[in-house]
Amino acid sequence: MEGMKIIEIAAKALDSKKAQDIKAMHITDLTILSDYFLIASGGSTTQVKALAEEVEHRLSQAGVEPGHIEGRSTSWILLDYGTAVIHVFLKDAREFYDLEKLWVDAEPVDLSAYLDINEESVPE
Repeated sequence: MEGMKIIEIAAKALDSKKAQDIKAMHITDLTILSDYFLIASGGSTTQVKALAEEVEHRLSQAGVEPGHIEGRSTSWILLDYGTAVIHVFLKDAREFYDLEKLWVDAEPVDLSAYLDINEESVPE
């Protein structure tokens, strides 16, 4: 499955479970690791685990299995789907590792078509 389709499914899964600050970046021109990174935060280790499980479940339903998963019981769970890598963090861990700063040259991906933007997140 194409990397952007994986990102779409994963972003919708994360959003459905109330993940915070969901961001994606296109990294093809910067590394051979993957084509896309998707990053999201959860408010507790329980939510981080639930978010990662929902991504894995939805992608499995779409016929895509991860090549590798790391950190199932930590504050950072990484799901590697080859062309897309999903990072689910506890907020403090996300701030500490700061992947957005590390990959600052990556091209941001607009996820607005895949996320349920509610009134609380729209500035007045």
